[in-house]
Amino acid sequence: MICESENKLNPKFESLKIKGRCSLQGRIKISGAKNSALVLLAASLLTKDTVYLTNVPDLSDIRKMKNILKSIGVKIKDNDKEKVLINSENLHFGNIAHNSVNELRASFFCIGPLLSMLGKASLALPGGCNIGKRPIEEHLKGLKQLGATIEEKDGFVNARINSNKRRLKGTHIKLGCPSVGATETLIMAAVLAEGQTIISNAAREPEIQDLCEMLNKMGAKITRAGTSKVYIEGVNYLNGCSHEVIPDRIEAGTFLIAAAATLSCITVSPVIPSHLKSLLQKLKESGSDISIRDDAISIKTKTIKGVNIETAPFPGFPTDLQAPFTALMLKATGKSIIKETIFENRMNHIELLNKMGASIKLENNIATVSGVKKLYGRHLKGSDLRSTAAIVIAALMADNPSLVEGLEHLDRGYEDFEFKFKKLGANLKRGLTENISDISYNQDFFINDVQNSYAA
Repeated sequence: MICESENKLNPKFESLKIKGRCSLQGRIKISGAKNSALVLLAASLLTKDTVYLTNVPDLSDIRKMKNILKSIGVKIKDNDKEKVLINSENLHFGNIAHNSVNELRASFFCIGPLLSMLGKASLALPGGCNIGKRPIEEHLKGLKQLGATIEEKDGFVNARINSNKRRLKGTHIKLGCPSVGATETLIMAAVLAEGQTIISNAAREPEIQDLCEMLNKMGAKITRAGTSKVYIEGVNYLNGCSHEVIPDRIEAGTFLIAAAATLSCITVSPVIPSHLKSLLQKLKESGSDISIRDDAISIKTKTIKGVNIETAPFPGFPTDLQAPFTALMLKATGKSIIKETIFENRMNHIELLNKMGASIKLENNIATVSGVKKLYGRHLKGSDLRSTAAIVIAALMADNPSLVEGLEHLDRGYEDFEFKFKKLGANLKRGLTENISDISYNQDFFINDVQNSYAA
C-alpha cells in the first residue's frame, strides 16, 4: 500500500522540492482513469441497484464527486483502496450548489441521470481548470432535443421533463463538435429514454467506450461506442453491475514523457497500448525506443529530437499531454512546433518554462520551441493540472533544485504523484511551502527512501 503524504490535507500550501539532473528507472503501476471514474460515478445514478466500481483512483476530484452524490442521497462505501460501492436507491432532488461544483466540471455529468431518474435536475454551472472556455451548449441543446425543458437562471441550469410519462424521447442528435462531455451526458440521458437515440459526430475517446461498456453491463443497449455515430435503444430500467475502471492513459503518458525527458528507462503498467498510439508515435519520432508487451509499455531514451505535435480529439494527440510534451521538447535538438487546437487558454506553462531557461515563442496558441542545453531550477507555481505536471518534468531536467507550487492541481489528476516518482529514483519531497525556504543541495532534505514510501 502506498503511504500518504504527511501534509496532503492542505495542498494549496504545499510545494514539491525537486533536485534536478535525475535519472529514472523501474516499473510504475498506473492508476484508474480519472476522466473515466468521474463519469462512471455519475452513471451509477441510473439504477436503484448497487454498482461496484474497482480501480477507482484516490484523487481530490473523485472525493468531490463522491461528496456531491452523497448530498443527493447516494450511499457510497469505500470497501478498500480503489474499490467503491454506490447505491442510489434513496436518490432525491436537490440543488447541486456552487460551492460543491465550482472546481469540478464533471459534476455536470449528473444532469442526464437525474433527469431520467427524477424527472428534473438543478445544477450550478460547472467550473474546473482555468484552461479556456468549455461551453455546455452542446449538452443543453442535445437534452432539449431529447425533450427536456432547460432554463438557465442565477448561475444554475434547471432541467425538467414535462411529459406525462416522465421520460425523455429518443431522437437524432448531431453535435456541432465531437465534445467528450456532451457525448457522455447525452448517452447517459438517452439510455432510459423512449425509443432510439442516434448521436452523430460523437467523441470517440476511450473513456466514452468505458462508460458504454458499463452501461451495457447494466442492461443498456448501446452500439458502435467509440465511433462517430453512436446508437442507443432506450430501455425501461437498468440493473447494478461490477465494473473495473480503465487505466489512466494520461497518467501513463506523463510518466513516459518524464522518462524520455530525463533520458531514462522505465516501464508503465497496466495500460491499454492502443489508447496511447498517438503519443507513442511522437515519442518514437523524438528518439525514444518503445517496446510493448501485453499491458505494459517500456521506454528507453538516449537522445531527444525536436518533433511537431498538434492536439486533436481521439485518436489524435491528446490535449492533456500537450504541456508535458512541451517540457520534453525543451532540451531537444532543433526546433519543434506545438499547436493547441482544443482549448484556447492551455498554454499557461509557456511563461513558466521560459523562466527556467527555455526558449519558447508563443503566438496564437502555437508554441515554437528551440532546444536549449541547460534548464535552471526556479520557484514556480502551476496554474492548472497539466501545466503543473509540465513544470515538474522540467524541474527533473534542470541543473539545480526547483520549488513547485500548485499541488492542489496535481492532486486532482495524479494519484500518489510524488511517491511514484520517488520509486523511480527521482529526488523530491512534498512539504509545507513555509518550511521549504532553502533550496540548496541539502541531502538531508531530499529523502529518497523508496522503502518508506512503498510497503512491500
